[in-house]
Amino acid sequence: MNIKFRCIALILFFSVLTSLAQENPGAAIPWTTYEAEHMATNGTIMGPAYKPYLVETESSGQQCVKLNTKGQYVEFNAISSANSMVIRYSLPDSKDGKGLSSTIGIYKNGNLIQQVTVSSHYTWLYGKYPFTNDPSAGVPRHFYDEIRVKDLKIGKGDHIRIQRDDRTVDAAGYCIIDLVDLENIATPVKMPDNALSITDKSFRENDTTDDYTNAFRNCINKAVETGKTVWIPVGTYKITDNITLPPNIIVQGAGMWYTELVGDAELYKNANKRVRLIGNGSNIHLSDFAITGKLNYRSDQEDNDGITGSFGTNSTISNIWIEHTKVGMWIENSQNLKITGCRMRNTIADGINFCVGMSQSIIENCTARGTGDDCFAIWPTVFHKQMFSPGHNLIIHCTAQLPFLANGIAVYGGDSNQVKDCVCTDISQGSAILISTTFPTENKDKTVNNNFSGTTVIDSCYIKTSGGFDHEWDWRAAVELCVDKRNISGVSISNLIIENSLSNAISVIAKNEPDKVGELSNTTIKSVTVKSYGIGVNGKHGLFISADAHGSLTVIQSKVDGIKNESGNFTIVQ
Repeated sequence: MNIKFRCIALILFFSVLTSLAQENPGAAIPWTTYEAEHMATNGTIMGPAYKPYLVETESSGQQCVKLNTKGQYVEFNAISSANSMVIRYSLPDSKDGKGLSSTIGIYKNGNLIQQVTVSSHYTWLYGKYPFTNDPSAGVPRHFYDEIRVKDLKIGKGDHIRIQRDDRTVDAAGYCIIDLVDLENIATPVKMPDNALSITDKSFRENDTTDDYTNAFRNCINKAVETGKTVWIPVGTYKITDNITLPPNIIVQGAGMWYTELVGDAELYKNANKRVRLIGNGSNIHLSDFAITGKLNYRSDQEDNDGITGSFGTNSTISNIWIEHTKVGMWIENSQNLKITGCRMRNTIADGINFCVGMSQSIIENCTARGTGDDCFAIWPTVFHKQMFSPGHNLIIHCTAQLPFLANGIAVYGGDSNQVKDCVCTDISQGSAILISTTFPTENKDKTVNNNFSGTTVIDSCYIKTSGGFDHEWDWRAAVELCVDKRNISGVSISNLIIENSLSNAISVIAKNEPDKVGELSNTTIKSVTVKSYGIGVNGKHGLFISADAHGSLTVIQSKVDGIKNESGNFTIVQ
């Protein structure tokens, strides 16, 4: 077998093994999370709180710990060995919106093992969508960032302390800790046979800077010519322009903790000088590296960075960590694309969005945390020509957590898309799962209409502490069907557990115009259990139908208390 395709076969083989091994919903999480509010501390435990624009609301479990002065800490005993750590933290903003710094000390069994500098430069947005970095606009959001640390040696039972160790250059008035992840990461992936390294002198062309943009491009060109793999070894590589990915290319790193493509903070205000990998063909395979952008504001007029473009047919994206970009992945015109084992963190907008012309593609075993829009979304819009009929996509065994805007998983149309075996927790700015016609899926001359068709399936998901305040829609339900001026037909919601909803557990809401009244039809809720609701706001329900809603809904073999139907044009069949 050709070495290139042997690598692809191994990726797909281990993906299948992972899928078969998973019985519980959500991604297979290789780290252990330690919540700050459950640790020993001499700081101040904050929360729980559920109202918008509060740091507690954006915290895991709506609680966190504030370290007010130097020397305050949180501490815990490691329940298993680890060699890496992620700390989710929040610092105050500066008056000019550029952020402040602090120093965190990591201690093991009483001894300092490392100090890390943290900053609020990539946090704090204000005002109305799409937000600003100006604190005077008020109504803040996006309080948290994360720092990851590797090359640690933590044994089971070791006593770990996270302490505020500010130095004279640090001006932050406090440091809030939300959680700590400990993970035992594998050793770096070795360079495969028949591969070309971007560090080879022939690709550097006498370039002595730390910018690897041209070396990456030259390596890709040579790989296309020779049929070899592009290899990115252990290290950090500055990328300052687009990297176009041609058909039949493999780009392999040493691991998401070891190989990092990083932007240049000085150039990042130029949207053309960002870390952007653009798919431009079929049979593209990316794996085992990280992308770290330098973006701290949102502009929907600027192109997305991260991973974008079209991946044609039969491409794969696996084991990639993306952080501080506008989106993690914004994918168009791809069929049979498989995205597996990826982590989206602290993006300004979406985690992963399947957009124009996405067909028969899968997002599997991926996690998204701290995104600035939907963690995972399927939106079959039409602002480009679609190469494939959109539909039959699957989001499976994924975990969505803590977006500072929008939803955990959203489906905005298409034919027979499915969400299965997923976990959504702490979705405090919107719905855990949203089925909606809010965004356009039809072209201007109405020759293409990608509204809901077939059967949209939501099955076997676990949802906790979700259904929060949306700045445009008020309180969302944990699971919401939003019939916004167009019909939604054919939805099957089954085998869900909805626990501790901040607002309504399930809702059908509508936004109508005199000549545009959407109707919900052929929709079933079966074997759904609602354990509690309204923990964040009073007067909410297990199932709520708004006064403007039209259509019907069938509820079968479900445990849903507190049903409220305010519409004379809507029928609940039980």
